[in-house]
Amino acid sequence: MTLSKYLCLPLIINQSDNEESMWKSIAAAAPDAIFGLTEAFKQDTNPNKVNLGAGVYKDDQGITPILESVKKAERLLLEEEQTKSYLPISGDPLYTSCVQRLLFGEHSAVINSGRAVTAHAPGGTGALRIGGELIQKFIPGATIWISSPTWANHHGIFGAAGFKLKSYPYYNRDTKGLNYDEFLATLAEVPAGDVVLLHGCCHNPTGVDLEPDQWKEVAALAADKGWIGFLDFAYQGFGDSVDQDRSSVNAFAAAGPDFFVASSFSKNFGLYNERTGAITVISSSAQEAAVAQSHLDLTVRVCYSNPPAHGGLIVKTVLSNPELEQNWRRELEGMCRRIISMRSALVEGLASRGVDQDFSYIRQQRGMFSFSGLADDTVAWLKEHKGIYVVGGGRINVAGLTTSNIDYVCDSIAEALQS
Repeated sequence: MTLSKYLCLPLIINQSDNEESMWKSIAAAAPDAIFGLTEAFKQDTNPNKVNLGAGVYKDDQGITPILESVKKAERLLLEEEQTKSYLPISGDPLYTSCVQRLLFGEHSAVINSGRAVTAHAPGGTGALRIGGELIQKFIPGATIWISSPTWANHHGIFGAAGFKLKSYPYYNRDTKGLNYDEFLATLAEVPAGDVVLLHGCCHNPTGVDLEPDQWKEVAALAADKGWIGFLDFAYQGFGDSVDQDRSSVNAFAAAGPDFFVASSFSKNFGLYNERTGAITVISSSAQEAAVAQSHLDLTVRVCYSNPPAHGGLIVKTVLSNPELEQNWRRELEGMCRRIISMRSALVEGLASRGVDQDFSYIRQQRGMFSFSGLADDTVAWLKEHKGIYVVGGGRINVAGLTTSNIDYVCDSIAEALQS
C-alpha cells in the first residue's frame, strides 16, 4: 500500500483509552441559574404555569413582541441595504452618534466637547466585557466594586477579565429599600483607581434606584476620591422615561471624572437575539477621548474584530428618523406603563386576599424586576405546587405578569404565605 493510501484512511482514536483527554478529569459546569429555570419551566406540564424568572419583556398576551418601529426599520433596511460588508471596528458612525444622543440628550456638552467615544458591542454583556478588558489593560491592579445584590453575571464577566471583586452594600432587606447611608460610606472608602460598577437605572435584581440628587452625590464622590464609575445602563426607558432615566449619566457627566457606560438595546428595543449594545468611554477632553478610542478599537479588534450589523442598523434607522423615533418612544412608554400597572395589580391583589405582609414597596420599585420579599421556601413551594417560577432570593420579572395570570399568581402566593 502506498503512502497516499494511508493518508486517505480515517484516523480512529479510542477516546476511552486516551488518558490525555482534556476533559477526562474536568467536572461539568453548573447550568446558569436563570436559563436553567427557563428550561425547567418549558418541561413543566402544569397548564397554568407562569414564568416570572426570565429577564425578558412580555406583553399582556405573554409574548415578547417585535416592536412596530423595529419592523418598519427592517423593511427600510431590506429595501435600501446594498452590502453585507464588514462594519468599522467601532460600528457604524451614525449608530454610535445615535447611542450618544440617547445617553446624554440633545445638545449635550459631553457630545459637543468630544469627550465621549463609543463602540458598538454585542449586547450589554459584550459592552461590559469590552470595558473591563480596556480597564484591565491599563489599571491591572484595580478592584471592581459590585452592588450587593447584583445581576449574577457581573461577577462572571469581571472575574473572567481578571479583576479582584469586592461588594458594596446597596439593598436593605428590612426596609425593602436602598441602604443609602452604608452605600455612600463604603464608596467614600473606595481607593483611587478602583472601579465602581453601578446600575444606571432599574436596578437588577431589586428594582430599587437612586434619586437624581443621590446620583449627584455619588458622582461628586467619584470625582473627589478618584475612583472610576462604570454604569450598567441596560434598561433606559423602563424606569420613568428615556429622558428621566439618564439621571445617573447626567450626574457623572456634570461632575467631570472619567467614567464608562455599557448600554443595551435588548430590552428597550426588544432586540434580544440581535445582541445590540454599546460601550461608551467618557474622558476629560477630546484629546484624551481620541486616545481612549484608539485603545477601544484595539480591544474590540482582538475580541471580536467588528460588531454584528443588523441590530445596530435597526437602532440607527429608528433613532435617525424622527417619525420612527417618536413611534419607538410611544411603544416604550406603553411597555413601561404596562409594567407599572402590573406592579399595582400585584400589590392590590395580595392585599385583597388578606395577606398580612405589606407588599406596597413593590409599587416604588422601577423597571422589570422586583425583589418581591418572597422567601426561598415560598419560591420553592410556588414552583413545585403551582408551576410559578421565581428566581432564588425572590426576584420576579414583573413583565411576566398579565391580566390573564395575575389572579392565579396572587391566589397562589396568598396560599403559600397563609399555609
